[in-house]
Amino acid sequence: MDNEQQQPRKEDLTNPLRIFKNRDYTLYFGGQLISQVGTWMQQIALSWLTYKLTSSAVLLAVVGASGQIPSLVIMPFAGVIADRFNRHRIVLITQAAAMLQAGILAYLTLTNQIQIWYLIALGLAMGVINAFDMPVRSAFVYDMVKTKEDLPAAVAMNASLMNTSRLIGPALAGFVVAAFGEGICFLLNSLSYIAVIGSLSFVRGNFAPTNNKKANVFTELKEGFSYAMSTSPIRAIILYLAAFGFGGMAYAMLLPVFVTEIGGNADTLGYLSAASALGSTLGTFILATRKKVVGMGNWIVGSSFVYALAIFGFGLTHSLWPAMFALCLLGAAMMLQMGCCNTILQSLVDQDKRGRVMSLFTMAFMGTVPLGSLLAGSISNQFGFHNMLFACGSYCLIVAATFAYLLPRLRNEGRGLYVQRGLLEAEEELETITKPNA
Repeated sequence: MDNEQQQPRKEDLTNPLRIFKNRDYTLYFGGQLISQVGTWMQQIALSWLTYKLTSSAVLLAVVGASGQIPSLVIMPFAGVIADRFNRHRIVLITQAAAMLQAGILAYLTLTNQIQIWYLIALGLAMGVINAFDMPVRSAFVYDMVKTKEDLPAAVAMNASLMNTSRLIGPALAGFVVAAFGEGICFLLNSLSYIAVIGSLSFVRGNFAPTNNKKANVFTELKEGFSYAMSTSPIRAIILYLAAFGFGGMAYAMLLPVFVTEIGGNADTLGYLSAASALGSTLGTFILATRKKVVGMGNWIVGSSFVYALAIFGFGLTHSLWPAMFALCLLGAAMMLQMGCCNTILQSLVDQDKRGRVMSLFTMAFMGTVPLGSLLAGSISNQFGFHNMLFACGSYCLIVAATFAYLLPRLRNEGRGLYVQRGLLEAEEELETITKPNA
């Protein structure tokens, strides 16, 4: 990575589109956009097919959790691999494996051989693939960014990639499921990986590993964990996301329950997912206007409180349009929270430990969501979907309030690292960290 490249002009720092001057990132973005549309089509079709086969909120949560539980075990090791090997090659391998998984799912569905146990098994397979893919891709995106001033734009545009695909994918999935069935959605997703594999083949750059040590894998795993847990800002963000994700995203896997209650179909589920994506897109553009990492702690707190209140609002809805508004607000708040956390981590972490730290970051969120979803599924079965939402909202308020209480101390502990990374130019500017409007 060429750190000597000319820095972007100050007047360009609020324009997230500046990242597309980077050829490699532009190729990556285009391929991923097509692939992610297919991924969201598969996710919507999979949720609908699962609930159609089982009519059980618990089994719906089990299938959803099967795609995320492997991250609890595998993702830390994936972080070691990301620091040891060429990240470009790893991403190519994981995308090819995901293409194969989607193809098998399409074949079983189109030939009427699909059963709930196949869905769980294929979910576990995809969970293993994602456990390697997600932290490596997070670090790989940073490798393509030439200057630290471009990092917020890269994080924001990477999030906009996901959110744009969430706008398009669910709407397409609703139409395709209604017209042709779930199997065609899975087939289209498998074919979509051709775009990302092709674009990655044209990416050129120095993606050689920065960690050339030949230490034992468990030794490096322990080193990465110790580094993350001993670095105050990094530790706080990872633990906070783990706690918040447990109850904050539980509702997402259970949306087919709400759709059925209001008499909707696969199209309805697509509209709800698209509403959440629209909100996330708005959050992305807000985040992209940020010029500095300093002050993002306040944004994390504010967006977390908004998120908790939006879950309460969703719990009060019993029809499509109010639910879409609540989910739009949820999407914006979640994007701001996750984007700020990601930007802070990417700015502070040492390069030779980036893969391991990003694996912990991803595991913190992805690993606790399925556990919370299983509990939420049980609550929904016993007490109803809306009471489950009220429980999740209350939990998120408690977690957000705890983080807000601890934030001043976390700022003080992290000041030295902000200066060391050049995020603050002089010691006298340190008080800007503590300003509420920073």
